[in-house]
Amino acid sequence: MTPPLPATAAQSTAKAFTEAVDMDEFPEDLYPPENFAMVCPYIYRSGMPKRRNYAFLKKLKLKSILTLIMEEYPQQNQKFLEQSGIKLFQFGVAGNKEPFADIPEDIMCEALLTLMDKRNHPILIHCNKGKHRTGCLVGCLRKLLEWSNTSIFDEYRRYSAPKSRSMDQQFIELFDIRPVLAHSESY
Repeated sequence: MTPPLPATAAQSTAKAFTEAVDMDEFPEDLYPPENFAMVCPYIYRSGMPKRRNYAFLKKLKLKSILTLIMEEYPQQNQKFLEQSGIKLFQFGVAGNKEPFADIPEDIMCEALLTLMDKRNHPILIHCNKGKHRTGCLVGCLRKLLEWSNTSIFDEYRRYSAPKSRSMDQQFIELFDIRPVLAHSESY
């Protein structure tokens, strides 16, 4: 019999928690969106928020949400943002999928400038699952913060598992941060 593959620490912890606890007994505000994490102070990442996540998001006192989805933002989420006074920034990009879909660098630069503008903090970044497009944006932010590619790709793979995309990692590696740095001096 082949031994099971080791799970990531986060997967093991989440599995142990959900097996030990009846999740329905917890108050609604303890439900973060899928793939939720703090990127750095006042910047968070996740998958698409759902209604059960709203109370949790309110606790973050978000000023902004930056989404990378191409579709119209869900009506229920728009209503939540209006009621909560949260500004929406939508940078619709297709994921990096071979052979012809690439994230446009100019849109990624605009998204990074929005993300770096402290007037928008606290801010949540998301796409549908919080994996690939969000991972690319966070990876480019890490380049600006002078992280090594090894560390950037380790983080990317942690959140994109089990379907990491080599095209995403190549995009991050080749992304030119100079235009972002040139425009960010005003922040």
